[in-house]
Amino acid sequence: MNVITTDLIRQFDIAGPRYTSYPTADRFVSAFDHDQYTNALSLRRKGLTSNLLPLSLYIHIPFCESLCYYCACNKIITKHYDRALNYLDLLEKEIELQTNFLGQRQTVSQLHLGGGSPTYINDDDLHQLMITLREKFIFTPKAELSIEIDPRTVNKERLVHLRELGFNRISFGVQDFDPSVQEAVHRVQPFEQVKALMLSARSIGFASINTDLIYGLPKQTQESFNKTLEQIIEINPDRIAIYGYAHLPERFKPQRRIHAKELPSASEKISMLANALTALESHGYVYIGMDHFAKATDTLAIAKNTGQLHRNFQGYSTQPDGDLLAFGVSSIGKVGATYSQNAKTIEEYADLLEQGQIPIVKGIRLSREDLLRRAVIMAIMCQGEVVYESIAFDYLIDFQESFKHELEKLVPLQDQGLITMNSKGFKVTEMGWYFVRAIAMQFDKYLNFDFEKNKFSKII
Repeated sequence: MNVITTDLIRQFDIAGPRYTSYPTADRFVSAFDHDQYTNALSLRRKGLTSNLLPLSLYIHIPFCESLCYYCACNKIITKHYDRALNYLDLLEKEIELQTNFLGQRQTVSQLHLGGGSPTYINDDDLHQLMITLREKFIFTPKAELSIEIDPRTVNKERLVHLRELGFNRISFGVQDFDPSVQEAVHRVQPFEQVKALMLSARSIGFASINTDLIYGLPKQTQESFNKTLEQIIEINPDRIAIYGYAHLPERFKPQRRIHAKELPSASEKISMLANALTALESHGYVYIGMDHFAKATDTLAIAKNTGQLHRNFQGYSTQPDGDLLAFGVSSIGKVGATYSQNAKTIEEYADLLEQGQIPIVKGIRLSREDLLRRAVIMAIMCQGEVVYESIAFDYLIDFQESFKHELEKLVPLQDQGLITMNSKGFKVTEMGWYFVRAIAMQFDKYLNFDFEKNKFSKII
């Protein structure tokens, strides 16, 4: 691998999209509403879009008992559980509305509960939510059912109950094990507590266990993060997601409690990621791309090796590029050639449901050019390679002519060792994976007309 120089780090210490979708969510418009969304559902129901592929479902549970200062999620901090009960009633209404337009008993191959903290919801109410979902949808025998877990909210008995409900994949929010870092971000959870839960989860029979880490947090050093990596490797999860902390206090109020002077520099962050790559790959983990590592035997690693990796609003996925129904406040879904997002506040969410409307407040219908550029960007983000002939065949274009200017912008990236190019296509190098978002950005037509890139996180 080429040497990552200070100048290279400085050059790419910029903001840019994470490309969980293209176009990105900042391009959604309010003209896309209930009527536009239900039209997309009707087209799927009539078999005019991708109705042959099983659905994925995402359910957003926004509640948490305490505030984590780094968090940029849409969440509600409360100890008043009645608010969650009211919200679950609203969720049932939305599920009913969406399935009325889509058709009952559609096939589902993937379910994900995210938050917030889904385990804020007690066992009985999670049980009722799963009953509702199983009444409205048919889950395939090998469906992936996953849930995000705050280790501070569960014990072994709760894990057993989650397994009994059908969840076969779980994700522990760890972030960092260093006590001073945990105090700085207001999330204290000792290593031994998490280790015991992980061991319990494995004995209970969860098919895949993920842990989330964050590099770039306040008071974090290369040495302290290396220690966290050693501890994660000790408890041996199937997957590890390592996210770069995005400090955007002007957008996310909790982050104003983090002192910018306590944050590591861009060069320190890249060293943390580099050390993570080395440490995890030496212990049998495959670098999936950008955020994700997985054991070589995990389905995510297998999907990458076979060119079947995909990317959606939850990150990298093994699921084909099918439709994603999203439920709950602020959740984002994909149906056919559309993206849509629900209302961000419970008040607006409830008001629209009371009017008998699916609570969509914005979205976008993708143009042919959007679909073309999405194919290129996702090939970069997922396979790390673009084969001109493949894209040209699918979209009936001359790739090199259609993307003449973009390919010219790639030449300096090749000179810097981030990609290799030839007459047939281009490929991301080992070093290029550190800057893969910058490579994908060259094909984002919206960024060419948008100089307010600070609304995105830093790419390293």
